Amino acid sequence: METLPPAESAVVRRVASDLKGRPGPLLEVLHGIQAALGYVPAGAVPIVAEVLNLSRAEVHGVVTFYHYFRHSRPGAHTVSLCRAESCQAMGAEALAEHARRRLGIDFHQTTADGRISLEPIYCLGNCACSPALMMDGRLYGRVTPERFDAIVAEGGAAP
Repeated sequence: METLPPAESAVVRRVASDLKGRPGPLLEVLHGIQAALGYVPAGAVPIVAEVLNLSRAEVHGVVTFYHYFRHSRPGAHTVSLCRAESCQAMGAEALAEHARRRLGIDFHQTTADGRISLEPIYCLGNCACSPALMMDGRLYGRVTPERFDAIVAEGGAAP
């Protein structure tokens, strides 16, 4: 199991300690760790297990069950492509193929230079403007492959 740098270990311990008194705190702790570090490193599992008095298997099981939790550092920019039905009906699969090809990565991966992470998301609530994507928290609709390239370039993360 990976050992965390002291600063990250301290963050994990602080988040877990701050939230351990809440009812059923595990998910809240994991969300807090991801908010602080950008991901939930494998080295956080034994610390969380110790602080919450859970087994490592229980913590690991929750981290790996929920797709929301990242297991590696995210890129400088995160592009989330909507995978819901409305977007699928309006060409999201072709857009996803383009994004994967253009960036050279698949969903849940980060480009080799650490600039872009590509994530699936299941509904951005922008169905009237499908297909949709979100980059660094900014929502875009009616995204074509050409517009995808422009959005990524505008975000300072040109592929």
